[in-house]
Amino acid sequence: MPTFNKDLFISYAHIDNQPLTPGDKGWITRFHASLEALLSMKLGQTARIWRDDHLQTNDVFADEIVDQFAQTAVLVSVLTPRYLNSEWCTREVAEFCKRAEQRGGVTVENKSRIFKVLKTPVDTQESLPSAMKGALGIEFYTTKDEVPLELDAAFGEEYAQAYNLKVNKLAYEVAQLLKKLATDTGDNAQDAQVSAKATVYLAECSYDRKEIREILEGDLQCHGYTVLPDRQLPRDEADYIAAVQSLLERCTLSIHLIGDNYGAVPDGPRQKSVGVLQNEFAVERSKSDALQRVIWLPEGTTSEQAQQQAFIKALHDDADVQFGADLIIGDVETLKTSIHATLKKLEKPEPKQLEAQTASGDGTKLIYLICSEKDRKATVPVRKFLREQGFEVATPVFQGDASVVREANRQSMSHCDAVMLFYGTGDEGWKHTQDNELKKMPGYRDEKPLLASYTYLAEPKTADKEDLIEMEDMKKPTIDGLEGFSPVAMAEFMQVMNAAGKTS
Repeated sequence: MPTFNKDLFISYAHIDNQPLTPGDKGWITRFHASLEALLSMKLGQTARIWRDDHLQTNDVFADEIVDQFAQTAVLVSVLTPRYLNSEWCTREVAEFCKRAEQRGGVTVENKSRIFKVLKTPVDTQESLPSAMKGALGIEFYTTKDEVPLELDAAFGEEYAQAYNLKVNKLAYEVAQLLKKLATDTGDNAQDAQVSAKATVYLAECSYDRKEIREILEGDLQCHGYTVLPDRQLPRDEADYIAAVQSLLERCTLSIHLIGDNYGAVPDGPRQKSVGVLQNEFAVERSKSDALQRVIWLPEGTTSEQAQQQAFIKALHDDADVQFGADLIIGDVETLKTSIHATLKKLEKPEPKQLEAQTASGDGTKLIYLICSEKDRKATVPVRKFLREQGFEVATPVFQGDASVVREANRQSMSHCDAVMLFYGTGDEGWKHTQDNELKKMPGYRDEKPLLASYTYLAEPKTADKEDLIEMEDMKKPTIDGLEGFSPVAMAEFMQVMNAAGKTS
């Protein structure tokens, strides 16, 4: 790769650097200083950033600026309505692209040398070169009372913090690219290490989850993972679907962040949001190629929009919509923990060790007795009876790191021969959640048959439990233990298990 004597050029429109208050520094001036400080820290040396700080609206395009583009590694364009309407600004971008193509290319290992900073929303980017249109931009604005508001300390501490986080993200991404440019692109140990890391599909989301998405993207990139989409996706439905399917084929994990807003809808006959469409195609990929999935749906998430509420309900209730996914309802830290646990498992699978924890070495049939933590003691008579009959019994793990607990319980579902759901002190909501988890079992078991799945009804009596007894649903058989444990009540379950034998 060629060497450069300047790290970065900031391209901007003069009007966008006017201070809000006379005597203050303009937004671009402060942005330049912040980026230079953070980029220098990440590079371990002074960042060489430059811009034309003498711009005038009637200036003739200067050859002296263009000549320096050949020696500049990265371009940062601050996009605003004025920028896109400025012949000067759009020519700067075009000239940089031309010089970049002559010296190493506009992209390096699929990473663009052009970064877009969206200071304010823009209606179109048609005036930009094609190499820049598809690049992802970092939004330096938010929405307040349904009005776009740029991130500026002048509006308060909240906006100052958000601004600093965005500059930090940009500085990190620029630093990573500069390091790539400074090293050979041939086969080396560092490239091999990076390529060994998983590629993650971090699904596009509605605006109310964008901040979390950016946090996750930065976290994953810091840990060396490739995060897709790495470019702006089409908004035509057919092209959008093709792009999503193509990107998913490159990934081993997809992450979906669900909020209370339905989100953008690509232009086409389906009229489904990007969140719904990405979930559908991730499910397909999970079924065909075992794509691992994580869905974040924080507890209590609801929507006033009918379509989004229907999607939220389906994620809770429909095993097909949730197929292949861990549904995380905890906070962001719980989500991060789950994501990294999944990635660790993908990189270093330990199937034999996990199987040893959940299955008996002598082939004895394993029954997974699911209960709430409060009911652990109440299950003792049932567990003792089953062990006396020659079966191994496993119960859920309740204590420990959330991701470890979840994985241990999933392994019990994967390796057991039968399931018994102990419905005692848990309420109807708890029962509903467990039923949904059981619907996902086929995806964990690699076609291993399940000999039996029963619900054991224990005290206290409730209308729901009595309904289950009276309905006598053969597809959802029950054991009546409302009057206390009785071996007689276990007869049907034992008949099914004995017919299969106590050992494999």
